[in-house]
Amino acid sequence: MTIRVLLADDQQMVRTGFRLILNAEPDIEVVAEAADGLEALRLAQEHRPDVSLLDIRMPGLDGLEVTRRLAGPGVAEPARVVVVTTFDLDEYVDAALRGGALGFLLKDAGPALLLEAVRAAVRGDALVSPQITTRLLRHFAGRRRPSARDDHELSPRELDIVRAVATGLTNAELARKLFISLGTVKSHLASVQTKVQARNRVEIAAWAFRQGLMDEPH
Repeated sequence: MTIRVLLADDQQMVRTGFRLILNAEPDIEVVAEAADGLEALRLAQEHRPDVSLLDIRMPGLDGLEVTRRLAGPGVAEPARVVVVTTFDLDEYVDAALRGGALGFLLKDAGPALLLEAVRAAVRGDALVSPQITTRLLRHFAGRRRPSARDDHELSPRELDIVRAVATGLTNAELARKLFISLGTVKSHLASVQTKVQARNRVEIAAWAFRQGLMDEPH
């Protein structure tokens, strides 16, 4: 299967660089490019790419608004979006995740991480740049954590799953770490998403930090 990708960034050099990296892979093809948010929204609706890579600061509509319209709450068939930006601001990460993004990368993350994020999004997994995951989610948790912990009646195994997801593990890595099958991992993740009302694994990770699950020994 060829993964069809939309690139949206107002800088031509960035789009060219990303296109060269992506098109060099046998299983990835850039099918459309946009220089502003309105064009990105139109092309995403027209081409229905497997993954949309969106910059945040673009003319017209910013990448966060485009993400919300393509993948946010209430969208019948949410698209797979990965936000790629120069700016690792707390509010950007929060808005991207709440808007339905399946990944959040910094532009200097490197080709390997970019390719990994695209392939992870197609699988329904999520990837956030390692250098910002813990710092930003912890910072956000410190500002928003409820006064009382609410585990939503998660089982001990589900709590293990949540903590592993919050450290950035993929399904395959999680299965190896916990000595369970991929099918069992997916079953637990589906149960967790229902219980904590998370739409994807990135929202599960954000929820774990807000609840303080990553601050306690386990």
